[in-house]
Amino acid sequence: MHKFNNFTPILILIFSSINVFVFAGKSEDPFSPQAYVNRYWKKQISNDLPKPLFLMEKVSPLTAVQSAAFSKLAGDQNSLSTNLPSFCSAANLLCFPDVGPSLEKHSGDVNFKEYSEKNFTNYGSGRLGGLDSFKNYSNDGNSALDSFRRYSRDSVGHGDKFSTYARNTNVPDQSFNTYGTKATGGTGDFKGYAQDVNVPNMRFTSYSDDVNGRVQTFASYSENANAGDQSFTSYGKKGNAAANEFKSYGNNSNVIGSSFSGYGENGNGANDSFTSYGENGNVPQNNFKSYGDGGNGAVDSFANYRDQSNVGDDNFKSYAKSSNAAEEKFINYGNSFNEGTDTFSGYGGGTVNNQKFGFKMYGVNNTFKDYADKKRASFATYATKASAAQLEAMKTKSAVSGKPVNKWIEPGKFFRESSLITGTIMPMPDVRDKMPKRSFLPRVILSKLPFSSSKIGDLQKIFHAEENSSMASIIADSLNECERKPSAGESKRCVGSVEDMIDFATSVLGRNVVVRTTDNTNGSGKTVKIGSIKKINGGKVTKSVSCHQSLFPYLLYYCHSVPKVRVYEADLLDPTTSSNINHGVAICHIDTSAWSPTHGAFLSLGSEPGKIEVCHWIFENDMTWAVAE
Repeated sequence: MHKFNNFTPILILIFSSINVFVFAGKSEDPFSPQAYVNRYWKKQISNDLPKPLFLMEKVSPLTAVQSAAFSKLAGDQNSLSTNLPSFCSAANLLCFPDVGPSLEKHSGDVNFKEYSEKNFTNYGSGRLGGLDSFKNYSNDGNSALDSFRRYSRDSVGHGDKFSTYARNTNVPDQSFNTYGTKATGGTGDFKGYAQDVNVPNMRFTSYSDDVNGRVQTFASYSENANAGDQSFTSYGKKGNAAANEFKSYGNNSNVIGSSFSGYGENGNGANDSFTSYGENGNVPQNNFKSYGDGGNGAVDSFANYRDQSNVGDDNFKSYAKSSNAAEEKFINYGNSFNEGTDTFSGYGGGTVNNQKFGFKMYGVNNTFKDYADKKRASFATYATKASAAQLEAMKTKSAVSGKPVNKWIEPGKFFRESSLITGTIMPMPDVRDKMPKRSFLPRVILSKLPFSSSKIGDLQKIFHAEENSSMASIIADSLNECERKPSAGESKRCVGSVEDMIDFATSVLGRNVVVRTTDNTNGSGKTVKIGSIKKINGGKVTKSVSCHQSLFPYLLYYCHSVPKVRVYEADLLDPTTSSNINHGVAICHIDTSAWSPTHGAFLSLGSEPGKIEVCHWIFENDMTWAVAE
């Protein structure tokens, strides 16, 4: 049992009173958050419709004793921060563990197959020969917080293999400080770092710096990642006769902020290649500061940078500046299927003259500054307009309308109201909730916690969010969205308790309300057949309140009023057997005149604001409130 200092008598008094209440042979806790929400629902909602199970399951799991204890702690932020692990565990919150450095020592050839929730202070430093390998480090986890401080530093003739690091993790906050620094000879092979992760905060400080005659490959970094930020500070700096290969960085990622600070800087006799950076990205924010600068006798090549990406902003500051007797090849930069903003501020140049450069393709809508003179460098193609082949490559066909759509908009994510007819076969987007599982807080605790940008320091202290950590970013991003000014005609509120959500919904719609969501995730990413359909409120244009999850330590919803909509319920059937697999809730926005022209709905359906209505399904754990019939 946790010790809660000087308020233990209060807990004993509460605990003693709880045992008095027995209903139908079953003990029930009338002071628990669940019991309070049940009473609050009955008081605030005027109809007798059943309480929605999907919402009630999100109520805080704290007992009355725990709620009282943590409520007292919340009145003193230092006390709550000190007891954070027990608070997060009992209240089902998203908190990152405080992982200290590992003092473990390993000798001989080591083969790690599974390893997680640990920090490696020093692994393989000074090794002579031998082979070490990591097959799975911190994979398939939730909110993983790991770091590798040193790996194979000062080793001689040592072989290193790293198969996967932080694959398929949710909200990982991880760092790799140095890999193979000052190593002589040997080989390094890093196959996958942070593949298929969600909202990452990843840092790789140094890979193969100051090495001598070492051959290293890095196959994949942050491929298929969703949102978040990542950085790679140095790759192959001051290497001597090193052969480095980086195959894939940030490819197929969605709304990722990436920075790569140095590749092959001041290397001697280097043979470096970078195959692909940011390919097939969606709204990427990429910053590449230096490639091959100050190299001597280097042979460097960069095959693809930001190829086939969708909008976003990219900045490439320096390529092979002041390199000596260098042969630098850049095959493709920014061959984008949907124009973004790209800036390339330096290619070659500097005080050294014996450089040989070649640039085969430089994409559309870009600026190019500080370009080396034509005697030393050449362009095969500087694109000012996308070719027909490029435009065609960016399009796919909608399974419903047959119209071209943006390839980054998932089929079925947006559709027209005319699709909601019994018998229609249409693609179903992936409606699965990919957020970490969390619960609401009781209002009595929530009311004592700060929730504003002006108090962000207090929030970061409570939830142990170190500066520049993913938790710090999570808190800041959600606060910024919650404090954003509402759009024209919009009412909005961020809520961290069921009571607050009820209050907002009833303030907009009145007390006679009902809340709906799609039953389950069956059919996600597949084709479904529309079965029987019900038009809510007779299909009349009405107003609703939609609530969407935000990423935060406790369960937080962004709720906003949505005017001029029609709401539908529909049975979703297997298209082959016509068996019922799901019951979906769809909302159709009738007035889209205030939407952005670049909204995904218009990129998908091929129209403009105000000209069409746009429908979408309510995803798992999102919900829509409407007036009860």
